[in-house]
Amino acid sequence: MIKDKVVIITGASSGIGAASAKSLAAKGAKVVLGARRTDNLKRIAADIERAGGYAVFQELDVTKQSDNDEIVELAKATYGRVDVIFLNAGVMPNAMLSAMKTDEWHQMVDVNIKGVLNGVAAVLPTFTAQKSGHVITTSSVAGLKAYPGGAVYGGTKWFVRDFMEVLRMESAMEGTNIRATTIYPAAINTELLTTISDHAVADTMQGIYDKYGISAERIASVVDFAIDQPEDTVINEFTVGPANQPW
Repeated sequence: MIKDKVVIITGASSGIGAASAKSLAAKGAKVVLGARRTDNLKRIAADIERAGGYAVFQELDVTKQSDNDEIVELAKATYGRVDVIFLNAGVMPNAMLSAMKTDEWHQMVDVNIKGVLNGVAAVLPTFTAQKSGHVITTSSVAGLKAYPGGAVYGGTKWFVRDFMEVLRMESAMEGTNIRATTIYPAAINTELLTTISDHAVADTMQGIYDKYGISAERIASVVDFAIDQPEDTVINEFTVGPANQPW
């Protein structure tokens, strides 16, 4: 069940992270919010508290291990434990490889891959010691299928797919009861497209999202469902998108 679970959410300042924070808090979870935009986090936490929920926040750059360690400590100091970490931070500056946007390649690796590694490294000792915990990540349909313009982005999301599957398998083998869930969203209306600097790609993607995009709350409901399963049950993958999008 969700009530009283302590849930850390990265990338919580907007989109899927913010929607999940509000939905989980409304169901009785105690949420710990991390992102770089603390003004947004402050507003979201205040909204949750006004509605009778529990929320704290802290500035978080997922590319820094120390920031990830500190938000786990904040959760423990505030609520006494950690039950779930939702590793949701991500960027998608898609472009054709020939555009040679190499700085953006490295940015995607740093946020989408290293951000997941840093989050898991921060929480895994706690989950292992308490023999319980739940790691949830936001991948993408680009982590299941290849798309022109998305070679590096898709590669980072394919990494998340493999990493999370091995985390699930190793936890089962070691008896640590750590649940691992990966979500593969299609066109979800968030701020993700704002990270695309290539104008042609951005225009194409915006057209797709304008036609098909559904709200971040749709993914939040999936996160709720995953967490709400009995402790002996894990749903390790969800592919979710608009019913009318041929992704």
